[in-house]
Amino acid sequence: MSDRLAVLPQYVLPKQALTSRAGKVANAQRGAKTTRLIAWFVRKYGVDMSEAADSDIAHYASFNDFFTRALKPGVRPLANAEFICPVDGSISQFGAIEQGQIFQAKGHRYSATALVGGDAALAAPFDDGHFATLYLSPKDYHRIHMPCDGRLVRMIHVPGALFSVNPTTARGVPGLFARNERVVCVFEGVFNGEPAPFVLVLVGATIVGSMATVWHGVVSPPRVAQAREWRYDGQDVRLGQGDEMGRFLLGSTVVVLLPKMNLQFNPAWTPGAAIRMGEAMAGAVLAGAA
Repeated sequence: MSDRLAVLPQYVLPKQALTSRAGKVANAQRGAKTTRLIAWFVRKYGVDMSEAADSDIAHYASFNDFFTRALKPGVRPLANAEFICPVDGSISQFGAIEQGQIFQAKGHRYSATALVGGDAALAAPFDDGHFATLYLSPKDYHRIHMPCDGRLVRMIHVPGALFSVNPTTARGVPGLFARNERVVCVFEGVFNGEPAPFVLVLVGATIVGSMATVWHGVVSPPRVAQAREWRYDGQDVRLGQGDEMGRFLLGSTVVVLLPKMNLQFNPAWTPGAAIRMGEAMAGAVLAGAA
């Protein structure tokens, strides 16, 4: 069966209703029933609880608490690289942004402007820049960390669809990551001694019950009809490389946008490969690539 045929049912599924229901179940505190749900999930997806700060599943009051669990200190050491990988998961795609277009899968590209919510001025610094699209599966650690130091400038909540973001859907739904609901986080960094923007886009998906950032809390829900924006010009919100910046409930995707510069991605990276937060992602010279 072709990927396009495989994803056809997603066009008619009640994705919003399924996602709302999943969020309610994930937030419910039901004692032994919650523990049994977590135990089933750990078995089904092979979750490695030995890395969790609290490995006892009975200690999690809700499924959401379990899913956004912290890791033990030191299990994700930070590589000596200009940009580190911000998540655990797998590589969907990465590379150059060519004439404002981002490669999604064979036969599919979408524009950086569409990804950030239609703001051409925001997307302009990423013309001929670089991107990395990173997929978090249900078994993965679901906190998102900073690839480099940055000062928060803007956050935009862009409403959209809630297609799955798994590899089959990425191959079968045109413009997937610019169609789904997403939270666009805009930072200012310093590269080659000059200030320049970079962006982390948190992409929602079917049954992703919430997306949150450390400075705002839960951004979605609520799910809204019009884009919402927050500006932080008068605030000094700074996060260091490796700091937590956000989290997902259930699997989803992060798209990293970097401006035009002389950049080399980790030579060990290839689409489909597993990745861990803290390993080397990119830099002018990769030191300690993992």
